[in-house]
Amino acid sequence: MSQTYSDAVRTAQDYYNSDDADNFYSRLWGGEDIHIGLYEHDDEDVIPASHRTVARMADLVADHLGADATMLDIGGGYGGSARYIAERFGARAVSLNLSEVQNERGRGQTAERGLSDRVSIVDGNFENIPYDNDSFDVVWSQDAMLHSGNRTRVLDEAVRVLKPGGVFVFTDPMMADDCPDGVLGPVLDRIQLETMGSPGFYQHELEARGLALRVFEEHTHQIPRHYGGIKTMLEAREAELAGSAISDTYIANMKNGLQHWVDAGHAGHLAWGILVFDNPAT
Repeated sequence: MSQTYSDAVRTAQDYYNSDDADNFYSRLWGGEDIHIGLYEHDDEDVIPASHRTVARMADLVADHLGADATMLDIGGGYGGSARYIAERFGARAVSLNLSEVQNERGRGQTAERGLSDRVSIVDGNFENIPYDNDSFDVVWSQDAMLHSGNRTRVLDEAVRVLKPGGVFVFTDPMMADDCPDGVLGPVLDRIQLETMGSPGFYQHELEARGLALRVFEEHTHQIPRHYGGIKTMLEAREAELAGSAISDTYIANMKNGLQHWVDAGHAGHLAWGILVFDNPAT
């Protein structure tokens, strides 16, 4: 299916397809659950913390998951969440992701785990989801929607493919609802975005589309803990990573960018957590 990409999504696609990014996320971050973690302490490694986020999100929507369920992860990275859902619940899961490089790696991981009959990794764009209306019991997203230049379009698409009675569960790095104007410039410049969503934005937009907020499990304190931990780990492994196809420029830019997230988090300008919205049955 032909795909149309906004400028912001195309920028994200080019970034995640790059050798630098693929080597960074696969080597430093584990290449499975490359999302903000739920850390139990400051010194915990990113890999178990990121996996804990997946498990917690699944706990919150377990009432919609089972062997007959269908799940769509929009912006699914390497497909780790889809594999987790398939393994834990026996559900059929789709990881829709814009990076062909990540998807190729993810398909290999899926095959190695014997999950190719239940997990599909699809090249695609969450602004134009290539599935029919009312296709999925669960729509899922982790820290991906910020990369869209048209988040209302992403929400339209997520709601369109969600079955009546289904559930939309997601995380996204957001600005705080009371964030002052202009203070997020360093964060936005680094990720080449003009805006971010906020908890209020997502609640307003999804309620306008007929969904009802079940829970916002707020974990904003994890933002500086997560990005600070990634920066510390990157610095500790810098010599090793610089010798494995990650450029010095990428590493320097990444360290600066991570520090911007830490600073904005400590300043109270960001928000993050798990949001769950129910789609009423008709």
